[in-house]
Amino acid sequence: MRRLLFVKTSSLGDVVHNCPAVSDAARAWPDAAIDWVVEEAFADVAAMHAKVQRVIPVAVRRWRGALLSAGTWQEIGAFRRALREQRYDRVIDTQGLLKSALLARAARGEHHGMDAASAREPLAARFYDVRHPIAKEQHAVERNRQLVAAALGTPPPAGCDYGLRAEGAQPIELPAPYAVLLTMTSRADKLWPEERWVELGRRLADRGVRPVLPWGSAEEKARAERIAAGVRGAVVPRRMSVSELARVLGRAQSVAGVDTGLTHLAAALGVPAAGIYLSTQARLTGLHAGARARNLEAPDAAAVHAALAGLS
Repeated sequence: MRRLLFVKTSSLGDVVHNCPAVSDAARAWPDAAIDWVVEEAFADVAAMHAKVQRVIPVAVRRWRGALLSAGTWQEIGAFRRALREQRYDRVIDTQGLLKSALLARAARGEHHGMDAASAREPLAARFYDVRHPIAKEQHAVERNRQLVAAALGTPPPAGCDYGLRAEGAQPIELPAPYAVLLTMTSRADKLWPEERWVELGRRLADRGVRPVLPWGSAEEKARAERIAAGVRGAVVPRRMSVSELARVLGRAQSVAGVDTGLTHLAAALGVPAAGIYLSTQARLTGLHAGARARNLEAPDAAAVHAALAGLS
């Protein structure tokens, strides 16, 4: 049996964008066992992929803050042992960062990545056995797919299959139909004004669609509650894990969100989704899911509502 190891550790959006490359690899090498190294916070997404046999969590973000702890070094040792349990026919680092290249290098096998002119951090290329030129001015999903095609020696198949499944019971009670509004992001320059979220929520409520506003931090919860206070019937649920949110997203009538990983996850699950872009380039990192996704640059609430109505 052939074996493949993917290294794509973070962030959530990047992990989602790697899923079509994993699907391509499974189609090119149908007999292969596929493993994936990913940050522990995003391991649920890798585990949702139907073709991933083993998820190997890594905790670089957490370890950096506790390097003097004996427990940290025990975890690092356990990770290295798990990584070296198998010898891989290909180790493919689609992240293109120095940290991901070093993680990939710890695995046994032939190491593939982007060349210095293509990688996000050129120094990473020094740690690959085989380096591939991948054009930068294209969507992240296609860059990942082209790297895998080059590493396996097969062209990318037609179409774009994320291969994700959000299985299990609904984690919270929600009356259908509902739309998920993803108002949160880690960068202030990606935030859409709260008054526009209120207007969008009211437009949805007026046609019988209940807005649901998830959150992940105290600040995000406060924002969601301010928006919900202005929208009849809006729901601010309890805090949920990524896998729970995936199940909520997967059953939504539609999703609107700023440039955040959860919006990409919704689109990857095949849910009608509108992405709101204010400071980032949709052509490089926008929603990439065909006719069921729309990318809107600095839109007003009416434009987002019209996009959702046209998709759902």
